Amino acid sequence: MTGSAEKIRIDKWLWHARFFKTRSLSAKVVSGAHCRVNGTPVAKPAFSVAPGDVLTFPQVRDVRVVKIVAVGSRRGPASEAQALYEDLVPPEPKKADPPSPKFEGGGRPTKRDRRAFEKSRPSALE
Repeated sequence: MTGSAEKIRIDKWLWHARFFKTRSLSAKVVSGAHCRVNGTPVAKPAFSVAPGDVLTFPQVRDVRVVKIVAVGSRRGPASEAQALYEDLVPPEPKKADPPSPKFEGGGRPTKRDRRAFEKSRPSALE
């Protein structure tokens, strides 16, 4: 009886650990066979996981590899969720975006520029 208390559904654990915003999103990732437990592909959200298992799954544009440390009883705050796992491959630091190009005066002409242009060209009606 105590062995079953230490196991939890994989979709529920991913949701408890705050990797996905909703439980249905975590179930969709697992049922799409995008998740691995200890190197074995898993296609059912009801697959049971326990502390010590290593999960590999995609999250946004990254592939996350985490080791389950504890089974949560609820979806609590972020600090509580971070205590449920150990990140085996920490995310790479984000690179700074290149600076935006400087404005060179192009774009839409001002009213003064438009009037000067109209004076310089011959009228089509003349």
